[in-house]
Amino acid sequence: MSGPIPLIVAIDGPAASGKSTVAKAVAAALGCVFVNSGGMYRAFTWWVLQKGIRPDDTAAVLDLLAATRFSCGEENGVGTVSVGGTRMTRTEMASTEVNANVSVIAAIPEVRDRLVAEQRRYAERGGVVMEGRDIGSVVFPDTPFKFYIDASPEVRERRRRSEGITDSIARRDRIDSSRAASPLVVPPDALVVDSSDLTVDEVVERVLAAVRNRRMTP
Repeated sequence: MSGPIPLIVAIDGPAASGKSTVAKAVAAALGCVFVNSGGMYRAFTWWVLQKGIRPDDTAAVLDLLAATRFSCGEENGVGTVSVGGTRMTRTEMASTEVNANVSVIAAIPEVRDRLVAEQRRYAERGGVVMEGRDIGSVVFPDTPFKFYIDASPEVRERRRRSEGITDSIARRDRIDSSRAASPLVVPPDALVVDSSDLTVDEVVERVLAAVRNRRMTP
């Protein structure tokens, strides 16, 4: 007899929409593990740069990918990732160099295929709230708990600058939305929440209310 189906909440959205903050709060409220899927792409981008490989040298990137071991864990309700035996830190994954190159690495289909498989392993552990750009459309397309957190470009630019990050929102949006592999899209059955004029608590409550609603609906 199989056990209960784990709760999988997919939260997508563009850069600086607030989805990470919202997803972390939702995970805590639901007793699930919070996973930032972008952390895996950032971790591998960091690894590529550490090895002195140009991100646009796809052949070399794929050779490294084939030889790289990923390890996904959990600490205090938050997903962790190690690459090549190195446990990644937020500082490493948010470096200027990684910010400038992660979209290039994430656009490589073979990289996405490998990391999507790694991301799905989190669901084998139990309930998970995962945020990213293709969680509802590609990673967990069958979950009924899909959300798309958005905000105006001006609000997102302001949020990005307040974090000390200077990469271009317009450039990130263009790359993420136009790539051939798993482009950023709004899943047709996702609840869209515009966070431009809402507090984090207000967005979190909308998501939690929708999750409770859908869990009660046969």
